[in-house]
Amino acid sequence: MKRRSLFAVAALAAAMCAPMAVQAQGKTLKLVPHANITILDPVWTTAFVTRNHGYMIYDTLFGTDLAGKVKPQMVDKWNVSKDNLTWTFTLRDGLEFHDGKAVNSEDVVASIKRWTSRDSFGGVLAKSVESYATPDAKTFVIKLNKPFGVMLEALGKPSSNVLFIMPARIAATPGTEQIKEHVGSGPYKFVPAEYKPGERLVYTKNDKYKPRAEAPDGTTGGKQVNVDRVEWVIIRDPQTQFNALVAGEVDIVEQPTFEQYASLKAQKDIHLVDAQPAGLQFILRFNHLHAPFNNVKIRQAAMVALGQEAHLKTQVGAPGMFTFCKSMYPCGTPFSSEKTGIYTGMADPKKAAEMLKEAGYDGTPVLLMRPTDLASIAKLPLVAKQQLEAAGFKVDMQQMDWATLVARRAKKDAPAQGGWNAFMTAWTAGDILNPLTMAMMNAAGDKGWFGWQDDKQIEDLKVKFAQATNDAQKKQIAEQIQLRAMETASHVPLGQYFNPAALRKNVTGLVPGGAQVYWNIKKN
Repeated sequence: MKRRSLFAVAALAAAMCAPMAVQAQGKTLKLVPHANITILDPVWTTAFVTRNHGYMIYDTLFGTDLAGKVKPQMVDKWNVSKDNLTWTFTLRDGLEFHDGKAVNSEDVVASIKRWTSRDSFGGVLAKSVESYATPDAKTFVIKLNKPFGVMLEALGKPSSNVLFIMPARIAATPGTEQIKEHVGSGPYKFVPAEYKPGERLVYTKNDKYKPRAEAPDGTTGGKQVNVDRVEWVIIRDPQTQFNALVAGEVDIVEQPTFEQYASLKAQKDIHLVDAQPAGLQFILRFNHLHAPFNNVKIRQAAMVALGQEAHLKTQVGAPGMFTFCKSMYPCGTPFSSEKTGIYTGMADPKKAAEMLKEAGYDGTPVLLMRPTDLASIAKLPLVAKQQLEAAGFKVDMQQMDWATLVARRAKKDAPAQGGWNAFMTAWTAGDILNPLTMAMMNAAGDKGWFGWQDDKQIEDLKVKFAQATNDAQKKQIAEQIQLRAMETASHVPLGQYFNPAALRKNVTGLVPGGAQVYWNIKKN
């Protein structure tokens, strides 16, 4: 009896330990981000992988739901003076940074100032600000010199660059420099000691975070954390990502390759969730500082040379996952417009060659950067090279990983000295809904987005857009800005597409919205 009892006890202990082991394992969420991350400052760069890192550890004053409505997050209440020149905001209770210090109004103002020095939308806001005030620890006031009707849309911008709130001592870092500490007040804490660039990032649950009571919706609502630990596992090879997901070694792959979707749909333990239901847009960005693209006529010739069809079919290919759209604003959204000037979205090498000859192109090579490890856009430069060469351009396509490209595109040096002429990327619809959210519309020269277009007309029109009092006026001004951006060839829109995430079926709760966020997720 004694021996049988010991066996029974051992069996009972094993039975109890098994579900506990499964439960412990379930408290760690492992995901493969869409790209390697080496820059951790979400204000310094617009890279989505850095934005996603930002949402892990920082909080925002406002957020934007899936329907595009702005709702409060860190803010409890606010009011606007009758002349629309004074905005007063009060922070909600219980906001605390990961270092144990309470979030106060001075932290907020310092964060806003740094953000406005880098962001396109923030830059337009800054032109309307007369002063900031912090009458007490929970209240901050923005006084304007002229009305700014899209204040909440600016403060609640859902994607790059997001207004993340940092401690004032960190936010005091000039926008031209990267921050060296990563302390927020958001739902997760970053673990610097376990950060291994190119391999892994680790976040732990912020037990002191107090979520809002509302259900999560886009970047708004309650940021409930149901896991103790999140590991970002950097896997650059798409097939290795696929194998790790199928084997259960990771729980989420943010952006599978388009070729993998058929196989993923056939896996009984995998499901697909489109976290960006409004889609994304491919673009090519010119460097306006250096030859040959410092010549607007040569940029226009390149725009005419580039067509959407070959890019979409080569990069995406899968039927139903891409759509032609020549508008700089996403098709199907309020400011989408067919008024695009010389740009038709169709490749016309013959016309482009004529334009290139008239522009006096002297054969200066175009240094086109190609990210080899970012499968969602890696094929685009191959197509662009062919189309530009068909029109008579000489193209020097240089291959590198995405992290290197992100660092290099910030350099203003001439191409021969480590700079560049063009690169290609993608934007979520939420980033490019209007001229104030769109980084490529930041035409403030040296203070603008990578490519550094300097065009006073675009900047003046953006101010008028911000001051417009009705939707019809906004629509008209948005069209004027698009036409000017097309005329000056700020960048080239190359069509829209969809890229759902792949998850193990025991992982639920991924919130669709304007960014990839990882609160609300449960791992059963």
